[in-house]
Amino acid sequence: MTTEMTRETNAASPGEPHRETGPAVTVVIPTIGRPSLAATLAAVGRVHGHGPEVIVVDDRPGESLEPLTVPGRVRVLRSGGRGPAAARNAGWRAATTPWVVFLDDDVVPGPGWARALTDDLARLPDNVGGSQGRLEVPLPADRRPTDAERNTAGLAGAHWITADMAYRRTALETSGGFDERFPGAYREDADLALRVERAGFSLVKGERLTRHPVRDDGFWSSVRLQRGNASDALMRHVHGPDWRVIIGGHPGRLRRHALTTGMGLLALTLAATGGRRRRLAAAAGLAWLGLTAEFARARIAPGPRTPEEIVRMAVTSVVIPPVACAQRIAGEARVRTGTTGRRS
Repeated sequence: MTTEMTRETNAASPGEPHRETGPAVTVVIPTIGRPSLAATLAAVGRVHGHGPEVIVVDDRPGESLEPLTVPGRVRVLRSGGRGPAAARNAGWRAATTPWVVFLDDDVVPGPGWARALTDDLARLPDNVGGSQGRLEVPLPADRRPTDAERNTAGLAGAHWITADMAYRRTALETSGGFDERFPGAYREDADLALRVERAGFSLVKGERLTRHPVRDDGFWSSVRLQRGNASDALMRHVHGPDWRVIIGGHPGRLRRHALTTGMGLLALTLAATGGRRRRLAAAAGLAWLGLTAEFARARIAPGPRTPEEIVRMAVTSVVIPPVACAQRIAGEARVRTGTTGRRS
């Protein structure tokens, strides 16, 4: 059954205070129409014949779209393809419950998730603004994980990610919700968590379990992930140079990528001039080759080392450094020129 609904408002009579209605928790799931959404919705479940209100935010761009196929109890909004931050904002602002839990459209809540969510949120003191579910990433048991699988597995130890993150509505209202200048599903959740904490709320880990299956996003998936470097520029602008330390992140490889890219550009420039600079060009080229080989080796060594994986790592290790640098430069430029988009 397909349900297509627009945002509803609960209008109070003049002079009457607004009253929250509906269940205690609303589940908000932004989606771009991935087939995995069906499994996510099926796993949310019900308790004693009643389940949390579920709002799916259709973030596919365009107007003439086939409606999403969802169960009849699911409410569907459209956000116009403005990204997951904007989609989540549309979802929680349409909800009327004191708690809103955000799920991604490619996770599968574990058995009894709805009941466990209720237990996680019950009797939390007012100063607790959010509760994160435990995230499990199933990996192959018969071989070493690939580079892409290891990247996904890293989510299991991440803090305050919206794969399964419940927020108190007052915390969302006080912090202003998600910053819609973050265009993709990267750092927008860490940014919100930092602002919620700065607003005086604490965040805790719950006991409910959600699984994040690993999916194959294609040969170039690791290259596409470099778009996140632009979001890192915005994080630095908003939260200062120590933002990685605050969120418990690792330093990353951007500086080494910059050195690798610089050596490659230097080698090409010197080679083009010819003459006596050819030796310098060769030296710069060898430096580029060594740095690239080190990067590829670091990615190949812990993996299954199949021919397909080795080729993928070798090719993408050449492409990633300049793409990462270009994305960071673009992000810095947008921050400095004020063209990062609108703040929610």
